[in-house]
Amino acid sequence: MTDDRKKAHIELALKSHAGFSTPDARFNYEPLLSPHPDGFSSLVTPFMGRSLGLPLWVSSMTGGTPLAGEINRTLATVCREFGMGMGLGSCRPLLADDTWLEHFALREVIGPDLPLYANLGINQVETVARSGDWHLLTSLVNKLEADGLIVHINPMQEFFQPEGDRLRSSPVETIKRLLEALPDMKLIVKEVGQGMGPESLRQLLALPLEAVEFGAYGGTNFSKLESLRHSDNRVESLLPLATVGHDSLDMVQNINSICSEMRVATRHLIISGGVRDFLDGFYLVSKSRLPAVYGQASAMLIHAREGVESLRSFVSTQAEGLAMARSYLKIK
Repeated sequence: MTDDRKKAHIELALKSHAGFSTPDARFNYEPLLSPHPDGFSSLVTPFMGRSLGLPLWVSSMTGGTPLAGEINRTLATVCREFGMGMGLGSCRPLLADDTWLEHFALREVIGPDLPLYANLGINQVETVARSGDWHLLTSLVNKLEADGLIVHINPMQEFFQPEGDRLRSSPVETIKRLLEALPDMKLIVKEVGQGMGPESLRQLLALPLEAVEFGAYGGTNFSKLESLRHSDNRVESLLPLATVGHDSLDMVQNINSICSEMRVATRHLIISGGVRDFLDGFYLVSKSRLPAVYGQASAMLIHAREGVESLRSFVSTQAEGLAMARSYLKIK
């Protein structure tokens, strides 16, 4: 067996140079300082009042179709196995009736000890704010047994949709009204693929939010997605707007600068958008001055569509990589 392995090493030695250029400049590799990790105990992360098995968040994706319900149950099942938090896809259908409730009601699947958040768009929250029907939001969170509410901010996406809603108030004013009306509601605010600039971040970080989720540029871009759904002259002419945004590193750096300039009230960050793998996640979380985990959506979705085994294998590999990174890599 050893002989076979050594022969393979010889045959593969020259090939192993292919595909490599310069080393990843974000890290120092320190091979002398740790033993190999024994399992994933080093990855346990306190976050939003819970204990996560991994510093990994399943970012909001989908709901409202039979396939989406199956995907959500797969995601929640694997979240429970590895100890990950999860944001639901837009729960807008549940404001009208409970037809799709079973596709979102995942508390029993994910278990009682992990964070699970409902999700609505800023336009729906603005409508509730105008009517004063705040009970709709508390009812939504309660019937899902969720820890709180994610509000996604998506003015560009709505602008690209021919049927999209139009904001009548600035999102930050609507969020402030929500916090005043429901002060006990745990609230996460996120973008959906273009991230947020420094002044928007400054405004959010001054608020007592449970977390800001990035939804940064470089991952799924819902403005671009809408342009693919509706290809016409108007959309093609407006498409440059979908190419504007802030990537995750840009946002981490802006937030770190803001933290050095003012006292922030927001407690946590979920770094999502363009996070390709565990090394990106490890790097960005390590750079953050606020307690942070990293989020993924499209990678999780690809494997969740294939079933529990595929998703379990993917997450297990991510955890192995994270444990090795924590043992042997230091951020420059």
